[in-house]
Amino acid sequence: MRDWMPAIIASALFGFLSPGVIFQLPGRSRPVEFFNMRTSWVSILVHALIFALFLLLFLIILHPHLYV
Repeated sequence: MRDWMPAIIASALFGFLSPGVIFQLPGRSRPVEFFNMRTSWVSILVHALIFALFLLLFLIILHPHLYV
């Protein structure tokens, strides 16, 4: 049996937290921009930090499992 939940959570977070896909924080002209499909190095760093914190929360602290 393999635990699939870490791979599912990491893939979903990567898709949702890619800069410019859903939102960009900080935006180019406003603090938060939605669906603009642009990015900057500051936005990449902020999204990488948010991704790491959410991944830590979901995988280490909550420790979910899905065995298939």
